[in-house]
Amino acid sequence: MYGVSTKVSTGFDETIERVTQALKEEGFGVLSDIDVAKTLNSKLGVDQPPYRILGACNPEFAHQAITAEPDIGALLPCNVVVRVDDEGDVRVLFMNPLTVLELVDNPQVPELAAKVRERLDRVMKAIK
Repeated sequence: MYGVSTKVSTGFDETIERVTQALKEEGFGVLSDIDVAKTLNSKLGVDQPPYRILGACNPEFAHQAITAEPDIGALLPCNVVVRVDDEGDVRVLFMNPLTVLELVDNPQVPELAAKVRERLDRVMKAIK
């Protein structure tokens, strides 16, 4: 499974704030914030429920990963999706670093991916 998701009971904007704060508490910053719904509307005239992609990065882990595997930047940052589904529920999806980083043939990377996954699991628990 390439991602781990959960349905939350908070509204969309509040969820963005809670996810951002929980990431911060685990040492991640949000480097990018892509408003997919807004972009699709302005570029294609398509109406879509709210959908944002937050590019989260933990500088310590990013440095370790790039030191171990310089080309790993193609897989960074960790994407976090906050979206409203067809039923109107807010969902949060985290990229699963264990699955994605299996693409890298470097023995140092799986241990690092496991540490990142532990922190993202704590973020998931904090936003429920």
